[in-house]
Amino acid sequence: MKVIKNKKIYTGEKTIPDGFIRFDRQIAEIGEMNNFAAQKDDMEEGTEGDILIPGFIDIHSHGGYGLDNMDASPEEIREMVHKMAKNEGITSYFCTTMTQTYEKIEAALKNIADAAKKTPIIQGVHVEGPFVSKEFKGAQDPAFIKKPDEKVLDRWNKISGGLIRIVTYAPEEAEIGFEEWCKSHSIVLSVGHSNATYEQLLKSGARHVTHLYNAQRGLKHREPGVTGFGLLTPGVKAELICDGIHIVPEMVKLAFEVRGCAGIELITDSMRAKGLPEGISELGGQKVYVKDHTARLEDGTIAGSVLSFIQAFQNVIKFTGASPEEAVKMSSVNQAEEFKLKQKGMLAKGKDADILVLNREYELQTTISMGTVIK
Repeated sequence: MKVIKNKKIYTGEKTIPDGFIRFDRQIAEIGEMNNFAAQKDDMEEGTEGDILIPGFIDIHSHGGYGLDNMDASPEEIREMVHKMAKNEGITSYFCTTMTQTYEKIEAALKNIADAAKKTPIIQGVHVEGPFVSKEFKGAQDPAFIKKPDEKVLDRWNKISGGLIRIVTYAPEEAEIGFEEWCKSHSIVLSVGHSNATYEQLLKSGARHVTHLYNAQRGLKHREPGVTGFGLLTPGVKAELICDGIHIVPEMVKLAFEVRGCAGIELITDSMRAKGLPEGISELGGQKVYVKDHTARLEDGTIAGSVLSFIQAFQNVIKFTGASPEEAVKMSSVNQAEEFKLKQKGMLAKGKDADILVLNREYELQTTISMGTVIK
């Protein structure tokens, strides 16, 4: 049995000032050091660092390290996810697709399904487009935008092996059958790239907002829009890209002050240029220019991010004054609860041993995924 001891532990539920975790593939024991009893087969892991937190859950990411979920092979997806775990602390990952032809989306879903069979870090798929609004297309290619279609999504879910957990859509374009199908298949409806009004959203099935503030009808004094819906509606989870570019720190702080840690989920929305030198890249078949830590299309539109998850964790604390306990809620706990990832999101007996070891500056020292140190 492996053991990490004499660490400050933020479990996602409570804080243990000086504690230990004993684990194999799952956590066997967690507690305070004054209750620690050494066992003869103990093997010490993660000795560098001062703090333990649950592994990060990224529910919205297109790629990184030169690879993209839309065109990577199963082996390449596995390689990319491994790097995300090692370098960023992501221990649960939703492969995110883009607005493209149905054929390309289906090919991507097949490759993701194949990769997931050998990579348990892949916990789901986020379908972002093509069921969005041309008015707020962002970096989605308008040539391939379609009306929401439950028959198409049903086919895609079968191709993915039932991995689709969330779909970004424009509710103002959707018929009730689309929303009902998603609900019956436990797929979270997320409003994004949408021109929906606040009133339309209150009548919709949306219970999640894709990258709050970005590519959506904004907050106005007579029309709360998508942003107002994400800020004001109880039970709705709002994604935040905390790179300081998609959203200035003051607006991140506003969302935190209004929603609290329970209503926010950190994401990276990263694309293939993450982890690479700046220069020319690609997203959804479109040329992207990466400069000053920002990815943009030729017309200047922001095109995903090059944000790492550990940076997002550090930034949300810096931007908002959130405590580490609150940051853990936004980086792990909320995602696990919303998407019913029952083995994930917290450090507790019986949960998967997805553990991050950080130093006092919240820099990642070691990633442990299901009991194994990622090297």
